[in-house]
Amino acid sequence: MPERRTVALVTLGCARNEVDSEELAGRLAADGWDLVEDAADADVAVVNTCGFVEAAKKDSVDALLEANDLKDHGRTQAVVAVGCMAERYGKELAEALPEADGVLGFDDYADISDRLQTILSGGVHASHTPRDRRKLLPISPAERQSTDGVALPGHSQAPEKAPEDLPEGVAPASGPRAPLRRRLGSNPVASVKLASGCDRRCSFCAIPSFRGSFISRRPSDVLGETRWLAEQGVKEIMLVSENNTSYGKDLGDIRLLETLLPELAAVDGLERIRVSYLQPAEMRPGLIDVLTSTEKVAPYFDLSFQHSAPGVLRAMRRFGDTDRFLELLDGIRSKAPQAGARSNFIVGFPGESEEDLAELERFLVGARLDAIGVFGYSDEDGTEAATYDNKVDPEVVAERLAHISRLAEELTAQRAEERIGETIEVLVDRVDDEDGVIGRAAHQAPETDGQVQLTVNDLDEVPVPGSMVVAKVVASEGVDLVAEPLGTIGGGCTEEAGR
Repeated sequence: MPERRTVALVTLGCARNEVDSEELAGRLAADGWDLVEDAADADVAVVNTCGFVEAAKKDSVDALLEANDLKDHGRTQAVVAVGCMAERYGKELAEALPEADGVLGFDDYADISDRLQTILSGGVHASHTPRDRRKLLPISPAERQSTDGVALPGHSQAPEKAPEDLPEGVAPASGPRAPLRRRLGSNPVASVKLASGCDRRCSFCAIPSFRGSFISRRPSDVLGETRWLAEQGVKEIMLVSENNTSYGKDLGDIRLLETLLPELAAVDGLERIRVSYLQPAEMRPGLIDVLTSTEKVAPYFDLSFQHSAPGVLRAMRRFGDTDRFLELLDGIRSKAPQAGARSNFIVGFPGESEEDLAELERFLVGARLDAIGVFGYSDEDGTEAATYDNKVDPEVVAERLAHISRLAEELTAQRAEERIGETIEVLVDRVDDEDGVIGRAAHQAPETDGQVQLTVNDLDEVPVPGSMVVAKVVASEGVDLVAEPLGTIGGGCTEEAGR
């Protein structure tokens, strides 16, 4: 019997990339590849790259070079780039980075097994010439669902095998039209794609050009994938896309998310549903109502503000201002006082004045956000903002970035301190000897928003990952919280305390 082919997937970037990696993993497993965790143990190392900003692209290149080094002293025979940077630059990346044995775009995902086998056998797969993927779909959202032949990572591609022919742990993620999916880990939280692409034209963002126009997945596909994940032991799902507030517009119902969320909350085994990537200008009263009142749906608002000074926002091709954004947050908290809110901001955008920066500070002080991401502006290839003349000096951008980052750290620490005394529901992520029992409350998304350390000294048993624990916040450390369990624990406890 020939030796099994092995492959490792290294994922960088956002939760959307994590879903794409699990689609690739499902396709490869269904075609007979063995998935291994460590790239050094794999015949082929597949690096799912990020192409969002300069720092992320550098991380992707570093990961490819690191994987290439394994070819000198490990099992690894080939290194392949996939993901957003590979799609965005294609042939250009392949020429600039000969260490990568292949650069595959989204159109290669359906045939990923054949592509990797070709490369592993010493063959060459010609990298694609990048194109604006927005032009692959009709301008009218209503006409996009019937479009065939357009690669949409994470949805709309039929599996090659019937369910009964799939290996254990691999399943059609969401019905007969969907990709295969295999989990790459046992974390109790998993992301589910609502849609791909974006119709917005923010002047600083290149994502629509390589991810394409906005197209929703059908609710039945999302529900099917969620049920499958729950059967795999997932307790929390995070709904992701480039813009969740647009979900359903190409299906004839812009309020489809309000209908879908209660159905997802009813899936057996799930403890929490979280919605990310919300556009402030598209928030609707009905959506706020559902997010703040539906059992198991976290009152969590990942709002893409980016700035709050009107002039800067207009230059970004965005809407709103400080007062309107504060009014939105006040409306949310009037319905759910403990609601979580986070956002990202760009400082040093072309034309940003000291007065604009002061306006952003006014917003941040009044917003009481739980988590804040701050980025310094840099030109991105192919964006409108890259053509603007009134650039802020890079040294000034760095100074503003440091200043707002310090302010954000202080403000989020204050917000965490405000939560002392609150009763929260904590989903346990991990239990280890060094950190103890670590989880997240409803206002904390994985990896980005801080965590909760549970004090379990008074319990006979400690909760296992996936347990839901009711606890009282007793202290804060930066954005992180310390909480004491109140004795109501769901999901089971199997490990003895103080082991």
